[in-house]
Amino acid sequence: MAGTLTLRLRGLRWEAEGVFALELEAADGGVLPRFEPGAHIDLLLPGLPPRQYSLCGDPADVARWRIGVRAVAGGRVSQLIHRALRPGALLEASLPRNNFPLLASTNYLFIAGGIGITPLLPMLRAVGPRGTLLFCAKSAADAPFLAEARATGGTVEVFASSEGQRLDIARRLATVPAETRLYCCGPERLMLAVEQAAAHWPQDRVHFEWFAARSRPEDEGSESFDLVCAQRGLTLSVAAGTSVLHALRGAGIDLPSSCEQGVCGTCECRVLEGEIDHRDSILSAAERAEGAVMMACVSRARGKRLVLDL
Repeated sequence: MAGTLTLRLRGLRWEAEGVFALELEAADGGVLPRFEPGAHIDLLLPGLPPRQYSLCGDPADVARWRIGVRAVAGGRVSQLIHRALRPGALLEASLPRNNFPLLASTNYLFIAGGIGITPLLPMLRAVGPRGTLLFCAKSAADAPFLAEARATGGTVEVFASSEGQRLDIARRLATVPAETRLYCCGPERLMLAVEQAAAHWPQDRVHFEWFAARSRPEDEGSESFDLVCAQRGLTLSVAAGTSVLHALRGAGIDLPSSCEQGVCGTCECRVLEGEIDHRDSILSAAERAEGAVMMACVSRARGKRLVLDL
C-alpha cells in the first residue's frame, strides 16, 4: 500500500469493557501527519488483512495518534492487539484518510453506539457546545471515552441498555433544529434505525460511518457482465460470484484495496460508461446518482457492461 509509515506503540490503556486505547507515535521520533476529525488509518500487521481504525485523539497533536480497538470474537487483528501487543512494538500504518469529514453547521447531533464513538469524539471536541452526543452502550462502563466526551463542552446523554434506557431516535430527531447535521456510527442495528428515522431529512445533512459492510439479502442479484478497462483497451468478463476487484487482479491489474467490504474507499475508481449497482457504505445518495465512481471491491454493473477509467 502506498503512503505508509512505521509507528511505535507508545502506550496501551484499558478504556472500557473489551476496548483498549492505543497511543501511537512515529517510530523515528518525528512529527506525525495532521488529520481532520473523522479520519482513519489502516493498521497493516504482518500476515493479516488491513484493518481500519478511526483516529480519536486530538488532531492538533502531531506527536501522537490514538485509536480505540474493541476485541471482536474471531477477529484476528483485534485479538492480536489485545493479547500480544505491548508498548514499544512497531506497527505499519497507512496515512490518514477521511471518508467521514466534519462539515460546517450551526448545530450537530452525534449518535454513537459503543466503539462507534471513536470517529465522533474529535468532532464533538471540535464543535463543543454546538454538539449533542447521544451515546448508546450496555452501561456507562461499556461506553469508551465517555469522560472525554463529557469534557468537550458538548451535551452528552448516555442510554444504558442494561438499565432499560432506550434511545427513541424518531422522537429525538423530531426535536432538533432544521439546520442540524447528523453524524452516526455504531452497530448495524443502530445505523439502520437512524437511517430509517432520518429518511425525511435532507440527505446532505446525514452522515454515516460504517465499520463493516451492511447486511445484504442472500438472493440479491449478482449477474455476470463485461468490464472494459478503457485505458488498456481490455475487456474482462466478471462472473456472478466474482468482484470487480478480483477480476482486475486476475488480469494483472493491481488496484489498491484495503477493507474489501466497501467501507474504506481505497479501491474507488472512475466509471466512464454503464449503470452501477452500488453496494458500498461510503458514497452519498447524490454521489451514487451521479454514477461517476464506484468501489471495485463490492459494487457491480446493473446492466451487461461497465467501462472504467483504467
